[in-house]
Amino acid sequence: MFNVFGYEHLVGRVFAFLKYIPAELQVLFDVEYLEKTWTLEGQKLIRAEKLYTAQNYQAFLQTFEKKFPYYAYYCPFRKKLIVSAPLDRIRRIFVPRECLHKLGQLGAKDDLQRTTLSLVDMLSNESGINPADFGVHGSVALNMHTSKSDIDLVVYGAHNFRLLETAINRLVEQGKLSYKFSNRLDATRRCKGTYLKKIFMYNAVRKPEEIKQKYGEFKYTTVAPVSFTSRVEDDSEAMFRPAIYKISHIKTAENSWPPRENNVPKIVISMIGCYRNVARRGDSISVAGTLERVESLETGHIFHQVVVGTALNEEEHIWPLKG
Repeated sequence: MFNVFGYEHLVGRVFAFLKYIPAELQVLFDVEYLEKTWTLEGQKLIRAEKLYTAQNYQAFLQTFEKKFPYYAYYCPFRKKLIVSAPLDRIRRIFVPRECLHKLGQLGAKDDLQRTTLSLVDMLSNESGINPADFGVHGSVALNMHTSKSDIDLVVYGAHNFRLLETAINRLVEQGKLSYKFSNRLDATRRCKGTYLKKIFMYNAVRKPEEIKQKYGEFKYTTVAPVSFTSRVEDDSEAMFRPAIYKISHIKTAENSWPPRENNVPKIVISMIGCYRNVARRGDSISVAGTLERVESLETGHIFHQVVVGTALNEEEHIWPLKG
């Protein structure tokens, strides 16, 4: 079972990341697994202990190449193998918005399902967001949750996400919700909380009109690993995955990569979910990632960007800075 990844997909395929593995296939993947198991329609599933690491991504690719080659796709625009699911092998698709609608239509609901619907109803009323712009994913969406499962919500659209942020902050101040922070990224993002003693998380999904690029429009060339600090100039797409930050005022450490006029990156892109929404316009960030040269195949225009989460280096990150 895969999570669809990003918004650029070639005809006949979707880019994805492996999340759940049939238990009988675990010996084929060289990763550490969680002890917890899930059951979907009678099929026992397991999951890697750490989902989004460079090492695990390479381990998944190696197994796909050897055992399931149709899930390994060589991208000519990036010149590397990428995990991808062919449409003709997809048996079922779970869409968050549709999963939430189906949850509402259920006759008998358990405590977690009722709590999920109650939370969405409260968030919709407080924020003014149409209930149809909410969705649910994770184990609740797949109906393979337990009483200890979290509630994973999505909201469609950047504007709705900002409305929801503000609404949740008001509800916390009113004592109807509380934030739950496990680390400084949680404290910065404020996308995790508790409601009726249940942990919930929320993230953003682009609406169709917010999808600006199509697969095959650009060619990407890896330049070098880089690290620097910079200022965020635009956070309007920072809540999505990939998260996009427009940056300026780059400062590098002494004896490190020297930015030149023709290779200064204007954008930082995070493929790693925990670096969504970690900084707002005017904030400073520390970045470690991979510098890429990007060429438009239509116009020939060239620019540079830094990608965090290339599956090449475990040390890639975006850290918010104070001051």
